[in-house]
Amino acid sequence: MTRSSLVRHLLGRSLLRNRPCSKSLIPPSLNESLISTVEPITPQIPSKTFFNSEPFKSSPRYLFTRNLCSSAGSSNIVMIKSEEELNNSLSKAQDESLPAIFYFTAVWCGPCRLISPLVGELSQKFPHVTTYKIDIDEEGLQNTLSKLNIFSVPTIHFFQNGKKASEVVGADVARLKSTFEKLYSQN
Repeated sequence: MTRSSLVRHLLGRSLLRNRPCSKSLIPPSLNESLISTVEPITPQIPSKTFFNSEPFKSSPRYLFTRNLCSSAGSSNIVMIKSEEELNNSLSKAQDESLPAIFYFTAVWCGPCRLISPLVGELSQKFPHVTTYKIDIDEEGLQNTLSKLNIFSVPTIHFFQNGKKASEVVGADVARLKSTFEKLYSQN
């Protein structure tokens, strides 16, 4: 057995066991000569990484920011995390006749992700309207969601003068914009 095949054999066995070679497997004289002949491996890192490449730098599709997150700054978007919060928010919109929208969404929902930035923009355009964002997968919301007939997402309920004035089910961008304009424009 040649020296290189012995090294391959020993290294292969140790890698299969997921641990380094034991010195006891190699005679000390051979071990020293093998260690001195091994050249260090330097990884080759490309100067241009995948996400720094041109399509990712210039395309706005990849430069989006997450709207409707809980750290939205001066936004009027309220994240609903429990059934109690949802019931209190619904009561507030109805009892105090406040303009509000209830945006029912889910993390896994592709159409929800499509309209989420638009809902964020519209909530900034109409700051007098409170936007409540409800993730339907939150623990304990199922009873209230079924009472509200939320069976698909995205679903948006529009409240005006204490009553549900409109509803948009699905990612209908044009209808969403027109409903916001019709109900909440202050002209």
